[in-house]
Amino acid sequence: MAHRDIVMLRHPALRVALLCIGWLSVVLGVIGIFVPVLPTTPFLLLAAACFVRSSRHFYQWLVDHPHLGPWIQDYLEGNGIPLKGKVYALTLMWASITLSCYLVPMPWARAFMLTSAVLVTIYILRQKTLHNS
Repeated sequence: MAHRDIVMLRHPALRVALLCIGWLSVVLGVIGIFVPVLPTTPFLLLAAACFVRSSRHFYQWLVDHPHLGPWIQDYLEGNGIPLKGKVYALTLMWASITLSCYLVPMPWARAFMLTSAVLVTIYILRQKTLHNS
């Protein structure tokens, strides 16, 4: 389904909330380009998902942006995630989770972090791998 087939939200409060979440995600994604432990692509994908339902203008700006667009275009076009990106994301995520589990003494928090990491790992590994990047 193309983004132009997706119905825009009509409720003004929901559109504003999605716009705010979208722009926060863009900011976090840009910071993630420079800070290795902060992922870039998931935040930009979240921003695209928020913008596609709240502002076609901002969605188009994001996916056509010369610096930000390439981070998400292959995924949005169904081409997959580059192998290098999968390895990078999983390595950083598991390093962060391992450190967090070491620093956080609460068993319920550890269980939540490990469960989240396993689910994200499964999701990433199930995505098509783009081999030519």
